[in-house]
Amino acid sequence: MNRRSLFGGLAAVGLVASACGGGASPSAAPASLAAPASASAPASAAASPSSNLPQSIGPGEGQLNIIIWGGYAEDGSNKVAGATSTLKAYDWVHGFETKTGCKVNSKVGNTSDEMVTLMRQGGGTVYDGVSASGDATNRLIANGDVAEINPALIPDWNNIAPFLQSPPHNTVNGKHYGVSHGWGGNSLMYRTDLVTPAPTSWDVVFDPAKATPYKGKVTDYDSPIYIADAALYLKAHNSALGITDPYELTQPQFDAAVQLLKDQRPLVGKFWAAYTDEIDNFTNGSTIIGTTWPYQVNTLKGAGVKVEAVVPTEGMTGWADTWMMSAHAQHPNCMYLWMGWMVTKEVQAQVAESFGESPANPQACELLDKGDLGPYALKDFCTAYRVNDKSFYDAISFWKTPLADCADSRGQTCVDYSVWSQKWTEIKG
Repeated sequence: MNRRSLFGGLAAVGLVASACGGGASPSAAPASLAAPASASAPASAAASPSSNLPQSIGPGEGQLNIIIWGGYAEDGSNKVAGATSTLKAYDWVHGFETKTGCKVNSKVGNTSDEMVTLMRQGGGTVYDGVSASGDATNRLIANGDVAEINPALIPDWNNIAPFLQSPPHNTVNGKHYGVSHGWGGNSLMYRTDLVTPAPTSWDVVFDPAKATPYKGKVTDYDSPIYIADAALYLKAHNSALGITDPYELTQPQFDAAVQLLKDQRPLVGKFWAAYTDEIDNFTNGSTIIGTTWPYQVNTLKGAGVKVEAVVPTEGMTGWADTWMMSAHAQHPNCMYLWMGWMVTKEVQAQVAESFGESPANPQACELLDKGDLGPYALKDFCTAYRVNDKSFYDAISFWKTPLADCADSRGQTCVDYSVWSQKWTEIKG
């Protein structure tokens, strides 16, 4: 059963050179997925300003402990909702383990806040890295939780889309704190059998006049960063506020977004943080409309639930995820090897297809567009997901951590993320 495209219908840590430990997985990777045991700089990769960065990768240390979004470390054992067989076609973990000797241990983080907490506290485990979204990356960088990395040690660095090589959510003062992984948008999902007519605007969740028919069955993403979605809506519908960036809000702009969400609160039946919760809620009908990720759309469609997703006229917020290395990584060689592995075109193709996202490395389109990788294959995938459409990704307001510095002539007059967190608690009541 194929998952249909969301957009188908839309026009310093030093490296330890220790011997590999642990046994390799019995499942070998195809030769085309081979990852080197060591790496040297791509010819055109720019060196980082830091002088103490490693210049080569030693042997793997035998294991790797990472925090991930669900679906980012598939080993062929997962099942699509309602199915009895596993999705063996999507397995990039065993291939990595075979080539490097690094045994992968992954921990799913359901929210960015949970990932930040795990990176800082561990819960008994010192994690080597994390697949962080833009609403977490700057926090991790500012607090010293993640290490600067040398992009010259990532063989496919120059194949990453230019807009993701040095984005503000993972690159600070010319220093790189991770490797971009994939990206996507936070679209509007609805039950086609319960919501009519088909929505085209976010007004069906924010405007009481339009959203009242769905009162109690609207859902919001349970995170302070969702305030940016309200700000994006106001940017389109209240020009007097002068909002230019939904993450760089002055106090009056921020107050207006908060008030919009407070006014909306009686319409919201459930908030979701874990993607599995939203899947359950849309399946049982307790939620029928609200913001979502491509993963939930594809999983629900695969299970036969009548849902569709649209990009509303106001646009949407979005996420671009980054593999970041912990400043306290105990297996830095394995983490470097993992970051390099995850942006090869072969692995990028598997992740994009199985998760339902756009690859950071557009060379993956050579494989994706054939439509024959696995059960979720989609012919002309990259056209459907608009992977190389600059006008499309330029229109997405990608998550980034709100800071007091407005990043423009307004100076230190924007509202910091700590205040967003406080107000989000107040909004939810």
